[in-house]
Amino acid sequence: LLTKMAFFSFFFPEINDSEGHPSSSHQTLKGTSKWATSLENLLEDPEGVKRFREFLKKEFSEENVLFWLACEEFKKTQGKKQMQEKAKEIYMTFLSSKASSQVNVEGQSRLNETILETPHPLMFQKLQDQIFNLMKYDSYSRFLKSDIFLNHKKSEEQEENSPEAQTAAKRASRIYNT
Repeated sequence: LLTKMAFFSFFFPEINDSEGHPSSSHQTLKGTSKWATSLENLLEDPEGVKRFREFLKKEFSEENVLFWLACEEFKKTQGKKQMQEKAKEIYMTFLSSKASSQVNVEGQSRLNETILETPHPLMFQKLQDQIFNLMKYDSYSRFLKSDIFLNHKKSEEQEENSPEAQTAAKRASRIYNT
């Protein structure tokens, strides 16, 4: 089984730097405002995912967002063999009774490895929806009140109000208003 970091790198190489560490995204200054509008917006932003993971790690429920992300990536998988490999990794990491990062989903006790024999892109959809709703109605609202979110929002606001940002905005307005 993969460690969480290796798992994340395996499923999301585009979100990692050359050393396999999550990369920092160059965010628009309104990132946290967008995150606060919906969990969907938060999950579409690599920086938002990074902060949400940080929060969920403290709540001992990081596996929820990792499972959701793995399912999203799984839907894009091409080729039966690759799909079988990723399906097995998702099953062993999140759904098996021996999973290292087991998620708590309804109907889990009925799941077994036979589902891995005939994988299809939406095979985890019902379970993914359960986890999404769990995050949406439980941890997401706490995240928006957390120090992680509020401190990030505060630093964005400070950047936005910095002399450098204002100077750049003035230069831009002079360029476009000539």
